Amino acid sequence: MNTVLDHLRLMARNNAYANERLYDACCRLSQAEFEAERTGFFPSIRETLNHNWEVDRYYLDALKEEGQGLSVFDTQHLASAAELKPAQKSADEDLIAFCDRMVEGDLDRNVAQDRGKSGVFHETIANTLLHLFQHQIHHRGQVHAMLAGTSVAPPQLDEFFLEFDRHPSAQRFWETG
Repeated sequence: MNTVLDHLRLMARNNAYANERLYDACCRLSQAEFEAERTGFFPSIRETLNHNWEVDRYYLDALKEEGQGLSVFDTQHLASAAELKPAQKSADEDLIAFCDRMVEGDLDRNVAQDRGKSGVFHETIANTLLHLFQHQIHHRGQVHAMLAGTSVAPPQLDEFFLEFDRHPSAQRFWETG
């Protein structure tokens, strides 16, 4: 890995890998377990995963300068892990494609982010991506902890970067990188 761009591209792939593993586990939950009230920032696995999907769409909209802004939050929450999995996968694929198209000069370019009553703020693409990855990691960790209280064991999500420790399903994300 030689550049910031390489790092961000790998983070986008790691994000997709970790989401895939987490959703594979969540899809094995009963609907009652998926919706059950749990301790976390959001009150259930369902609400936490919907939040991640919403926020991914919000920041992707800003990064791609599509102009939807806060209206992305008007989309109705999806009811099941089986519905959310392909929706999240689509957002993850969009994020990978966005990172793959970036050139060095894009990193310092500002993009508008509508914050409602607080106004429109401008942030660099690099900082927006770093925030988005951190946001995903933060809430995936919460879902991971919530899974520990279910019939489905939480999956390993950190077997991506180190070659000797890489999960077999992570390899395809490296091969497409």
